Amino acid sequence: MNIHGYDKRKYILGGAVLLVLITYIVQLFNLQILNDQYKSKADSNAFYKKTLYPTRGLIYDRNGKLLVYNRPAYDITFVPREVKKHGLDTLELCRALNITREDFDNYMKKARKRRGYSSYTEQEFMTQLSTEEFAEFQEKLFRFRGFYARKRSIRQYEYDAGGVLFGDIGEVSQKKIDKDSYYKRGDYIGTQGLEASYEEQLRGRKGTEMLLRDAHGRIQGKYRDGALDTLPVRGKDLTLGLDIELQRLGERLMKNKIGSIVAIEPATGEILCMVSAPSYDPRQLTGRARSETHKKLSKDKRKPLLNRAIMGTYPPGSTFKTSQALTFLQEGAITPQTAFPCHGGFILKGFKLGCHAHSSPTPLVPAIATSCNAYFCWGLHRMFGSNKYANIQEAMDTWRDYMVSMGFGYKLGIDLPGEVRGMIPNSKFYDRHLGKYWKATTVVSISIGQGEVTLTPLQIANLGATIANRGEYITPHIVSKIEGDTLKQEYRTRKKTMAGREAYESVVQGMREAVLNGTCRGANIPGWKVCGKTGTAQNRGKDHSAFMGFAPMNNPKIAIAVYVENGGFGAVYGVPIGALIMEQYLNGELSEESKEKAKAIEEKVIYYGTDER
Repeated sequence: MNIHGYDKRKYILGGAVLLVLITYIVQLFNLQILNDQYKSKADSNAFYKKTLYPTRGLIYDRNGKLLVYNRPAYDITFVPREVKKHGLDTLELCRALNITREDFDNYMKKARKRRGYSSYTEQEFMTQLSTEEFAEFQEKLFRFRGFYARKRSIRQYEYDAGGVLFGDIGEVSQKKIDKDSYYKRGDYIGTQGLEASYEEQLRGRKGTEMLLRDAHGRIQGKYRDGALDTLPVRGKDLTLGLDIELQRLGERLMKNKIGSIVAIEPATGEILCMVSAPSYDPRQLTGRARSETHKKLSKDKRKPLLNRAIMGTYPPGSTFKTSQALTFLQEGAITPQTAFPCHGGFILKGFKLGCHAHSSPTPLVPAIATSCNAYFCWGLHRMFGSNKYANIQEAMDTWRDYMVSMGFGYKLGIDLPGEVRGMIPNSKFYDRHLGKYWKATTVVSISIGQGEVTLTPLQIANLGATIANRGEYITPHIVSKIEGDTLKQEYRTRKKTMAGREAYESVVQGMREAVLNGTCRGANIPGWKVCGKTGTAQNRGKDHSAFMGFAPMNNPKIAIAVYVENGGFGAVYGVPIGALIMEQYLNGELSEESKEKAKAIEEKVIYYGTDER
């Protein structure tokens, strides 16, 4: 007998048995642990895991007025395997839900196309049925085996204003589901505005309910008497710095116009109103019609979904002259007493940049009050030609550093999605585009808010708030309080600019004089010391009308920027709109005379250069 041969066969046989055993264990592990397909099938036979959706947080204005709330809604879901097993009277279901057979086919087709579709798991059929619609269907739900209802809530808006600020909620995308395990197919998520920025605070936390099925798939009650259930946690409420009555007035004044109004409380950085025109009624984007309405708004050539206050970039025009005065004063290029000539504009060696008629020569305060172009061109020319800097490039970058310290050229960091940065050029920009031998007269238009300089209306309003605070600002923000939480540090921290208080006081004097005797006389409000600066921004078509100001002069309560595309001179639309907003906020109401002014402005139609009744 060959003992060695027997031992060899024994090991081979043992190895084969071991290999089969290992293969079996691996496959079993794969089926039971790694691959959840069969687990889902088994669980779906025995259990129904019901998601309990939390109530989304409420939103209030600064005076405690409820702005955004919830109302009950119901989704209809189905498990394809169960529907197939028990059969379905399709026409009866259509009658119960008040839909057509074509609607039914479309809902089914949409469900099958969703990523991750499985006949063993719950699929979304129809969403956001109102309480009334669901009440009728609920009585008949038992007839449609495999169909279920889940309660949730949809957003409701108390007012017809603030659409681009509040944003809206929509069905979560697959991309977001892949990034955040909290979300599942059919969940809703904030898609724009505050709903998106504060999604984590507003959404709350979902709960679950484990229900036991019998062999026929019928719900028999809670599994283990609810021991594994978890309750949903409602979302946190938000209180805004927004004054909804101010917002509504602003949207009325900007009716049939394109542009923006931004008002800020200087002491806190809270946004008092933020108007983007044209806008939309937020109540349009609720319910099952949301998708179709959103599609129509997105195709509108006037872009009502665009928040121009933070996404629109414009030449700031003469509102920007205040930042120039601050820079020239701080850098020693001028003093408040420095006077420059203006013979119809800035004229130097054959170069001319025009200006309107006023006294000449003029020092700083009346230059701000009359909005003299020549004064600020001379100021830039003197700064860029100063021996203080090694070359014009250094002077240019110093100028840019001042602008950045005032909140220009970068995103301010408001708590809304989509903010853009605007444009503040530096020396490298001009070296790249003009070569190394450019000079002050080449770029002089930046000193009057033209040329390459662009800002957002939010940045212009923040300039007003910074001047009101004499050189400090807090990052502008919409939300003032979060229930049970604190605001980010950046919304509680004051930032200083590179210009000193003395320079700011001179600019404040110039802005006050502009309201008393200059280009902003229309901004006078009885009983209040208003400071302002007009802006007429050059455009390919009709000029844009702008205004930046604050009130009162000391201990200011409101700073504002108004920008009306194709509105002409700043005094035509920017000033009166700004004055009305400030009066409403400071006095709590408009006088009878101001109400008539507001009505007249509201009736004006300005689109792309047209100005008509």
